[in-house]
Amino acid sequence: MLSCRRRSKVNYRRCLVTGATSGIGAAFARELPAQTALLLTGRNRERLDEMRAVLGQPGREVDCVQADLAFIEDRDKLISRAEAFGIDLLINNAGLGLYGPVLENDVDFERTAAEVNVVATADLTRQLLPGMLSRAKETGRRAGLINVSSTLAFQPMPFLATYAASKMFIWMYTQALAAELRSEPIDVLTLCPGPTRTAFGRRAGFALDSLPGAFSPEVAARQGLDALGRRSIHVMGPISRSLLAPGLTAQHVVTQALGVAMKVLGRRA
Repeated sequence: MLSCRRRSKVNYRRCLVTGATSGIGAAFARELPAQTALLLTGRNRERLDEMRAVLGQPGREVDCVQADLAFIEDRDKLISRAEAFGIDLLINNAGLGLYGPVLENDVDFERTAAEVNVVATADLTRQLLPGMLSRAKETGRRAGLINVSSTLAFQPMPFLATYAASKMFIWMYTQALAAELRSEPIDVLTLCPGPTRTAFGRRAGFALDSLPGAFSPEVAARQGLDALGRRSIHVMGPISRSLLAPGLTAQHVVTQALGVAMKVLGRRA
């Protein structure tokens, strides 16, 4: 949906995946072609080492950074490593959520969720894109950015208020960014998975994997990689797409028009 310029799939050479130790993040790492070097990050050192052992093979570089993206020091460490690694694909997948009334949820968890889902996504994107664009222009290749949102982004969600709102931020932020970068050598995608069979639901306090039609993480990652470079937003699931397509298409047109208008106003200021 929301078709943009269609091009052949880019073979990215060096990719950073956040939240790479489980779920959709781990699936992204597994679904990327063997020629793509990987920089994987997560909080679980043992799981990172397992991922490196499984995915590392002769001729393929797999590096890992243990980091908690709620903390600026860890984000800065990761950003420095990613710059040295020379990434041309950034997948912001890390995210947290907690099922329950906001006023009954743990205060520290609510703060951490906002920091990881919103601040870390914006921080990594802002700091890593300049280097990615510079390398793309130097090599004549395209860079790529996938920010993982959710189908929950399109509706206020009681008992998942912070999570849904943070995913709406990712959706709006990434779509605006796609319009701003339209003429740059980078493909930008907002990926909106529906219910997915991951550990997220269990950690959040409810069983996503029990919902009818729940996707596997591999399907989510595969669809995201296939959509990158073909459209700026990909909503998973035929029901979600059919319900949201008219509004999202109209919004895409408006966003592109606003991008042109705001650029003109900036030149006149």
